[in-house]
Amino acid sequence: RILPPSLWRPLRAGATAVVTPLRFAFATGHWHSSLSTRARTRSGDPLPWYTYPAIDFLAERAFADRHVLEFGGGQSTLWWAQRAQSVTTIEEDRSWWEALRNGLPSNVTLHHVPVDQATRTVEPVRSLLDAALRKTYDVIVIDGHLRCELTALAFAYLAPAGILLLDNAEGYGFWEELQGRDCRRVDFYGFAPGVSRRHCTSLVFVNDAFVLDPAAPIVDPEAR
Repeated sequence: RILPPSLWRPLRAGATAVVTPLRFAFATGHWHSSLSTRARTRSGDPLPWYTYPAIDFLAERAFADRHVLEFGGGQSTLWWAQRAQSVTTIEEDRSWWEALRNGLPSNVTLHHVPVDQATRTVEPVRSLLDAALRKTYDVIVIDGHLRCELTALAFAYLAPAGILLLDNAEGYGFWEELQGRDCRRVDFYGFAPGVSRRHCTSLVFVNDAFVLDPAAPIVDPEAR
């Protein structure tokens, strides 16, 4: 109100250009994640290494009576454990599996299944899943090794209204694997915790996925 528009408009534009990325880094926890090399909120709580748009979408859905299967564990395992009834995690890296297994919540089951990079077979994973009491899962996360092969496998264990979450979906042969399949896909592009380049987390479903229920609230992300 004091300065003429010719002065305050460029000042506001310059301030927006500088403040916005700093505010984003602080509000989302990106700054904290980058410095700690762990995906975290600004308060230090665990986050999955999905894109922020995908995280925001999932955060408002109800998973209390849902069962999650994830290929590749980490911060996402802790995040899902806070929301889902059960989490089954299959990790191929032994050292990472050993680091994860201590102190996990009681609703998490962690398995170590080595990957044969030469044959790229997922038969050991299939055998483990076939032997389990649970036959289908509401959420299946593909975020480990052999992502293309595990995506093909995952459809056999997906609940009727379930979803696949494909992280780094712009690569790993995900698009090629989905061609010709009777499924639909929603892509969430954006930055992820502690990552400097944008990438994509995709949600894939065959039937009307439970996460698309319009009863889910539309919230102000700044108020979360």
